Amino acid sequence: MPTGVAIRDVRDQLFNAAERILLRDGPSALTSRAVTTEAGCAKGVLHRHFADFDAFLAELVLDRVARIDGQAAALRTSAGTGTVADNLTQALMDLFGPVAVSIVSLVTSRDELRARLREARPTGIPILTDAATAIASYLTAERERGRVTADADVDTLAPTLIGAAHMLFADRHGTPPEAGAVRKVVTTVIAGVE
Repeated sequence: MPTGVAIRDVRDQLFNAAERILLRDGPSALTSRAVTTEAGCAKGVLHRHFADFDAFLAELVLDRVARIDGQAAALRTSAGTGTVADNLTQALMDLFGPVAVSIVSLVTSRDELRARLREARPTGIPILTDAATAIASYLTAERERGRVTADADVDTLAPTLIGAAHMLFADRHGTPPEAGAVRKVVTTVIAGVE
């Protein structure tokens, strides 16, 4: 990129470049040089917008976590429609897209990134924790409608569903699981409370 030429939407351009690298090469390939090269800009551009590379990565993770809010709202709105198992299956299929799985790998592979994220989010692993909160909120809404038993422990069911689903999706090089495999996990976990 020539000096003096304005770059539009630098933040999004850099985040999208980082996502492409994560999806293609994994978290170990993610460096400031790789991101700026992928984005087609000078290395200094990243450092003009972020204090350092870990600050950039923390902002990337938090930006991608914010996307879960929309998915959580849609899931909660689905309460009372369809079946609980189908709604949860679809939610887990949506939540564990390739970008989310790659972001979880990134967070777990970088100590400094986890430390920075703990400043904004003191507990849990971003994306997984947010997804569990979304699932718990949905299950609570279904419990209020009588579609989940009144004694269902949604605060245990939600992270159990997230953990089990994450195990299905965690191999970023493998083929993502089919909806039937995810549904089997869902029906096993919620057996007795639906």
